[in-house]
Amino acid sequence: MPDSLSPTLKEVRLHGTKSFPCAIYRTRFAGKGTVVKHHWHDEVEILYFSGGDFRLEINMEQFAVRTECLCFINPGELHSIIAESADTCIEDAVVFSPHILSFDACDATQIQLIGPIRKGDVIFPRCILPGHPAFAPIRSAFSEVMHSFGHALQEESLFIDGAVTEDLTNQLYIKSALLRILAVLSAHALFTSCGKTSDRRVEDIKTVLTYIRENYREKICISDLAGLINRNEQYFCRFFKKVIGSTPMAYVNEYRIKQACRLLEETDLSVMDICLECGFNNLGNFLREFRRRTGTTPLQYRIVKR
Repeated sequence: MPDSLSPTLKEVRLHGTKSFPCAIYRTRFAGKGTVVKHHWHDEVEILYFSGGDFRLEINMEQFAVRTECLCFINPGELHSIIAESADTCIEDAVVFSPHILSFDACDATQIQLIGPIRKGDVIFPRCILPGHPAFAPIRSAFSEVMHSFGHALQEESLFIDGAVTEDLTNQLYIKSALLRILAVLSAHALFTSCGKTSDRRVEDIKTVLTYIRENYREKICISDLAGLINRNEQYFCRFFKKVIGSTPMAYVNEYRIKQACRLLEETDLSVMDICLECGFNNLGNFLREFRRRTGTTPLQYRIVKR
């Protein structure tokens, strides 16, 4: 569903480059737990699971992944991936802006499909399994995208931060493969019209997560977060934990530690400065929380990551 919030509420990460907003990601995960945390973005995302035991959460719905499958995330949809097995599994993703598929010529393809996709009027299907006739050609095109970035589905290499390409020939292959995916989906009538309905709970969670992201440097109280969506604190805490899987303050501290890790890797700020920059007013609390979530100290983390 399209994101009804302002542009500042979207995922900060740039998928691909400014001139070619398309990237691929590979996450290899061993053990149970969250593979990809709740987030959303304006781009389309195509996920390929070669197998495993995952739970894909999209908005307020849950989808069990027990076999090889392809899944689609529409722009603005809140989503996360949880591994439910101790086995090692790999998840591949192609994230792209529909803008890269647009044509200057207003032909039927642009008017009836690509334009509506960009506007959020047409949405992708949720999941396609191997038994569906569209699966094999879409998987083949997905594999071509991976190859055009210089990676194959069978490779063990990881690129959690995203692989990009500025090569003109590669970009042409990628665009043609993505257009072929659209053609297959269209041929099997798998696109649907969006009714423009939105789930208030999804918008509430987006509002809260955005507030945390934008204000983690400041003091944040449960009452602040509950007030954002006009709920009492007791209801809000139950609601947040049910959707996100952790308490609100645990999520806040987890996000703060994530930002602290980034600053340790990218800057020469002192541990005390990072502590204060990330919203911890007490160094002792910061060090305890950091060790609890990373298993090490900030200085040791900086040495290992550099």
